[in-house]
Amino acid sequence: MLQWLRSWIFLIQMYLMMAVIGILFFPFAIFSRGAARLACRVYAKWVRWSASWMVGLRSEIRGVVPTDEVVVAAKHQSFFDIIMIFSAVPAGKFIMKRELLWTPFIGLYAWRIGCVPVDRGKRAQAITRMKRDVEKGNVDPGQLIIYPQGTRVAPGKHIPYKVGAAVLYKQLKQPCVPAATNVGVFWPRTGVYRKPGLAVVEFLPAIPPGVDQGTFVRRLEQEVETASNALMREAGFDADATNT
Repeated sequence: MLQWLRSWIFLIQMYLMMAVIGILFFPFAIFSRGAARLACRVYAKWVRWSASWMVGLRSEIRGVVPTDEVVVAAKHQSFFDIIMIFSAVPAGKFIMKRELLWTPFIGLYAWRIGCVPVDRGKRAQAITRMKRDVEKGNVDPGQLIIYPQGTRVAPGKHIPYKVGAAVLYKQLKQPCVPAATNVGVFWPRTGVYRKPGLAVVEFLPAIPPGVDQGTFVRRLEQEVETASNALMREAGFDADATNT
């Protein structure tokens, strides 16, 4: 019961702080992309810090954090992996669901830091637009973060990797940095309860430009899933046993 109470208090303050930071930085963020990015980084670091002492959920970034222009193709298990990845990279922007643009604070700041909205069920059109923006030079430099499974995936569940990450990788002609995680063991896709432990996001060795699409998708899936399963086992959750 105590952990449930701590989880509720943590979530309430997390959303309150989103409003506080969003309002405080608004006059600056509306005119400066750098200020918008700073606001998001402050919030991400706040969430990581407050989770560590309020619910006992510590967080750790492993691997070489990408700082150049790259595509980051990440395992997505909950809101917390978004927070962790953004807090680590210097200029992150996400491929995100278009409806999030209408979410208070999140929508404004996502737009200001250069996130790319995607219509649900219309990913092909979104990729086409993204390619067009790249060709026109409309995409700001930074780390473009995409979730190749297209949604949050609970530990032990499997959803095939989609082709969107491969299309962007080919179009941008940039390295792709896979990212694995175990955050879903502690912070689930839905619900309130947060478990204590060590949540990890691990940046894996980059896949260099030039790999053909089929090979890229297979390699990306194998590397991310293998590393994520290892991190989940480290956290006491055997994803392989759950899948059998």
